[in-house]
Amino acid sequence: MPAYSQIPIGSREASGRFAVRLSLFYGAMFGLLGAYLPFFPVWLKAVGIEASWIGIITAVPAVTRFTVLPFVTALAERRQSLRSAIIVTAFATAVGLTAVGTQHRAVLVFVAFAATCCLWTPMAPLTDAYALRGVSHYGLNYGPLRLWGSAAFVVGALACGLLVDVIAPEHLIWVIAALAGLTALASVSLRTIDGLKKVDVRQRGSSALLRDPGFVCIILASALIQGSHAAYYIFASIVWKQSGLGGLTIAALWSLGVLAEIVLFAGSPRFTLPPSMLVVISALAAVARWVITAQDPPIAILAIVQLAHGLTFGLTQVGTMSLMVHHVPGHVMARGQGYLAACSGVVAALASIVSGAVYARYGQGVYYPMAAMAGSGAMVIWLARHRVSTVLADHPHSAASGG
Repeated sequence: MPAYSQIPIGSREASGRFAVRLSLFYGAMFGLLGAYLPFFPVWLKAVGIEASWIGIITAVPAVTRFTVLPFVTALAERRQSLRSAIIVTAFATAVGLTAVGTQHRAVLVFVAFAATCCLWTPMAPLTDAYALRGVSHYGLNYGPLRLWGSAAFVVGALACGLLVDVIAPEHLIWVIAALAGLTALASVSLRTIDGLKKVDVRQRGSSALLRDPGFVCIILASALIQGSHAAYYIFASIVWKQSGLGGLTIAALWSLGVLAEIVLFAGSPRFTLPPSMLVVISALAAVARWVITAQDPPIAILAIVQLAHGLTFGLTQVGTMSLMVHHVPGHVMARGQGYLAACSGVVAALASIVSGAVYARYGQGVYYPMAAMAGSGAMVIWLARHRVSTVLADHPHSAASGG
């Protein structure tokens, strides 16, 4: 991913420090997700939460992405303090998940988790905005930085998978909360990006994003493709556990997909196709993945299908971030990431709620609507492929302070 900053490239030493510390934080943040995504629904079921409530509770992060998150990212951008915002959200997440673990009634879990997600969900887009500013300023590539998050996701999933066979499922929340604490500690190591100057963030540009059809197509296509993973994130572990698979096997299946994602991130600097085409390919791969998964394939085929996660998630992420750094001015990157997360939240919230209802009635048939979502994402970005290849007019790229 080439650099577009108009600010001189920082020293090699500063670039190395930025890359190492950001990679460590990505690792901590996604190690937490590695435990949360496969096993939080398992914990909910273990403490007696019904399937319909599981769908509602797991939809909370998606809802906060389009309600609270844009305000948090906009505030961080106005104050030009991305690093401080990341630290605050990381510590709030650790405290909040600890509070969630003390509740076992559906309504109380919902309330505690909703409060936690108000600051947890902004952490990832704030980190991506911070990362893209560093990528532009230091001349780095996003994929090799982000792959450490995927690697840590594997470690978190495997560690939690081992523990689920040793400890009672109702205690899994404490493993998740402990990893949130490690993420909070890792956030302190992040440093302000060297050499970036303060800019007037009130300048025209943030409101122009939502008036730009190209930007809207980017975030909509990404939201549809990533949102098509909703049924997988919520019900895959439950289905696999009910079919008799052990915790380590479940973790291994999740890890296969993320290992493919790591390989893709590592090789992403060599990609030569336009970013819009990368997104189209990822969407078509998602269509195939969900159609096959809906057939309830045997574990051997399922393991192969899981490798497609490198395309359905990883390639979507690489293509979207490349489109963002090309299309969105640096001084409004945090707000752009907020809008991306908000759009993803709307789509994912609806997909999560619908998935709960569809799964309760049709089981594995829930993956067919997910395939339709991914196909819609392919159509959106294909039709907009020429529009998204240009930089947003009248807003030259610049990197504001706030690392």
